[in-house]
Amino acid sequence: MSATTTRAHEVVGDGTTGRSRAGARWRRARPWLAVLALVLGGALVLTLPAPPTSTDPGAPDNPGASGSRAAAQVLERQGVTVEHVTTTADAVAAATGASTVLVVGDAFLSQEQVDALADLEDDLVLVDAGWALTTLAPGVVAAGDGASRVERDAACDDPDARAAGTISAAGGYEDLDGRATTCFPTEPDGRGGAYVTLEQDGRRVTALSDLQPLTNAAIDEVGNAALVLRVLGRHDHLVWYVPSFGDLGAAGTDDETSLTDLVPWVRPVGAWLLLVLAVAVVWRARRLGAIVVEPLPVVVRSAEATRGRGRLYRRARAHGHAAAALRAGTAARVAHRLGLPRSADAPTLVDAVARATGRSAGDVETLVYGPPPTDDAGLVRLADDLHHLESEVHRP
Repeated sequence: MSATTTRAHEVVGDGTTGRSRAGARWRRARPWLAVLALVLGGALVLTLPAPPTSTDPGAPDNPGASGSRAAAQVLERQGVTVEHVTTTADAVAAATGASTVLVVGDAFLSQEQVDALADLEDDLVLVDAGWALTTLAPGVVAAGDGASRVERDAACDDPDARAAGTISAAGGYEDLDGRATTCFPTEPDGRGGAYVTLEQDGRRVTALSDLQPLTNAAIDEVGNAALVLRVLGRHDHLVWYVPSFGDLGAAGTDDETSLTDLVPWVRPVGAWLLLVLAVAVVWRARRLGAIVVEPLPVVVRSAEATRGRGRLYRRARAHGHAAAALRAGTAARVAHRLGLPRSADAPTLVDAVARATGRSAGDVETLVYGPPPTDDAGLVRLADDLHHLESEVHRP
């Protein structure tokens, strides 16, 4: 009979198959899988290596308006090797004796660091580093610190300055000893200028009073690019030194000062916090004793639960699920009545019921394992038919 194809204890009443259930699960899982794919894609993008950038003013890896990435990239295209360092020790180590060492700012430089730079044989270019320039060249002093940023003509014989013609800069330096060449004065008859260059112990020392001509925002204004590229591109190797706060006071030594050296109470306070955390974990995670069974505040009778479940089926118009529940209950009770084991398969149950009731096996199979009803009337007829079948089996 066709009942032999039915699996053991399978009550086919909700109108679903393995394929349809798999399709429903797939449809429910698609939004979550899409979200998971987006999360994994975002994580992959975040883990991909990105070109290093910073926000330090005048840094060659800063693409912002205050950075100097544009000038560094143009120099590299012209064959200049740009080496970015942030410590005096690295700057001294990178200097070859035939290179240009650019120092951007002197706010974090100490006297010891300036002395280490003075001992180099390489050409020095100081940008916005008036204090360091005064230390390296005592005859040069700051002049026109309060001058606003304006366009200035070269007004000197320096070939780099004359090639630039005009730059936009603020501030300036004045040479008191007359050994240096001063260019780009604030006024035509002014004694100070924004650009100073001099020969010192066989090397060239150049200073620019303002960082603005070197920045990405102003490199393409007037003659800023011409002056910057000529001054920084004199050698094939450029050491681009941007002093950092972490290098404050270091002058190329190997000594390192840790946080615990600067703040000695960090270590004992950290150990005390770890102890407090461990005590809190033990306190909150302690065992509270055996599990206590508490009476439920409300006892729901089985009949009420059954009626409530029926109302839910009716509201959802789940005729197939309701029919499957009715058929499963009838099959279990009939099997128990006939003395069949719980492992009895569907054909065995159908044959036993057919012998007990005198009905044909096909009728019993259709009633217990048939297609689900599609409306309330069909569900009511199925319930009545199952009730009659069960009463026939229970008949003395």
